[in-house]
Amino acid sequence: MTSSVRVALIQARPVYYDLAKTVDKACALIGEAAGQGAQLAAFPETFFPGYPAWLDYALDYARWDHPPTKKLYARLAANSLALPSPEMRRLRDQAREHLIVLLLGINERVPVGRGNRSLYNSIITIDADGAIVNHHRKLRPTYTEQLVWAPGDGAGLGAIDTAVGRLGALICWEHWMPHARQALHHSNESIHVAMWPAVKESHQIASRHYAFEGRTFVLAVGGLMSVSDFPAELELPEELRAQPEALLLNGGSAVIAPDGAYLVEPVYGEETILYADLDLTRIAEEQMALDVTGGYARDDIFTFEVNRRRLE
Repeated sequence: MTSSVRVALIQARPVYYDLAKTVDKACALIGEAAGQGAQLAAFPETFFPGYPAWLDYALDYARWDHPPTKKLYARLAANSLALPSPEMRRLRDQAREHLIVLLLGINERVPVGRGNRSLYNSIITIDADGAIVNHHRKLRPTYTEQLVWAPGDGAGLGAIDTAVGRLGALICWEHWMPHARQALHHSNESIHVAMWPAVKESHQIASRHYAFEGRTFVLAVGGLMSVSDFPAELELPEELRAQPEALLLNGGSAVIAPDGAYLVEPVYGEETILYADLDLTRIAEEQMALDVTGGYARDDIFTFEVNRRRLE
């Protein structure tokens, strides 16, 4: 394992609910990041093909049997990413071609014929040789998200060895689930990717706390969505109609060191790629004061167990 890793945080707008065009854009961004020497590139939560921010803004979307919402869900399902699929194969080829580790936030659909037609909020980790090395589904969709995604499981709840070291990730409000955090801490992360729709203040706090608690580098990556990206199926609130370029999701991506301090301060309101060079020897330096899987764990008092069975 190398002691220094160059990482890239992809803060961008997908082509909302158009998987083919979103993959086209992602491939261009991966190539750009690799051209700058990045060995790891991370995308925001459900970048493929977009976070359903309309859950917080649309009018009447939650009404029972609401035709516009059903049409939008069907479009999202049709444009969600499956494993396997030609789109996923193309992204794996990008990792192999550029020798880069990829962390992908996806709306996941199960391939036809598997018997499960639910959608999941998932993270796919692709190693630099193009192999899928981890597949994590969000444990509990948050609040209104339960209208879109089914609950996940513990099958992918842990860090995995990659070309850049031990790499783990959680999605959004999983960072406020103490057991989920501890499962990742026990798996001995070097780098943690915290995926968010956008990294607002409370999400910054959770990401910095995670870095401090886990003594790991945290890549907090958020996305962008403007009013003009709002799905045509749903009625736009009146207060938003006059400002089509206003941002509903405004980025906020940042890189955080194992002591909880920023290495790269949050960047808001623009499409960009954030780069950072991580010195992994800092992890051991910070563990001298706190190690929640070692001297602070107290396994003689507490027991901890994770059910890693995949639920289909």
